[in-house]
Amino acid sequence: MHTIKRLIEGNEKFRKEYFPYFEKELRKSVKEGQKPEVLFIGCSDSRVTPDLMLDSQPGDMFIMRNVGNFVPPYKLDEDFHGTAAAIEFAVSVLHVKNIIVCGHSHCGACKALYDDIVDDPTMIHVKVWLKLGEKAKERTLKNQKFTTKEGMYRATERNSIRHQLDNLLTYPEVKKRVETNELMIHGWYYDIETGNIDYYDKSQDNFKPLKEFLK
Repeated sequence: MHTIKRLIEGNEKFRKEYFPYFEKELRKSVKEGQKPEVLFIGCSDSRVTPDLMLDSQPGDMFIMRNVGNFVPPYKLDEDFHGTAAAIEFAVSVLHVKNIIVCGHSHCGACKALYDDIVDDPTMIHVKVWLKLGEKAKERTLKNQKFTTKEGMYRATERNSIRHQLDNLLTYPEVKKRVETNELMIHGWYYDIETGNIDYYDKSQDNFKPLKEFLK
């Protein structure tokens, strides 16, 4: 109950101290609809807080979070695809200009790629979902650019971002808009311990400090 009490008190603080600054814009967005320019695909990890990390305001980003910030490849069927639906809605309805796939350090999903997940009905969806990280694991073990287990996990986290960006381009509308320069896709890596963010430079296949992106 202590946690819930803190959240309730937090809402009271938000309404009194912060909401008045956003009220005008929020009322306008209710009338005209939301118009975010960014789709942010992040991890469900409780330590990853997009609005705090980026000092963004309501309406700036359409946020989709899941375990491991994974992007399933496009699949033409009528099954339930939460992440795919978010991508399609952001691109085809909201017409976002940027998609950010943001991975992070100490990611439990990437670490779990090296564990044996039990065959148990209570974990079946987790086990299947983690298959989306297998290519990142394979690349990490093939390149061997680490000397410790922790180094292996950090390399896997970055390699996962590379592969999720590849998966994004399997979505027809994403691919089309990237090719016509209507959409940019970005891979970011957030360090939980320092707050720093690096971006993926595809031309050099490495990660650089985010502040260098605009240079």
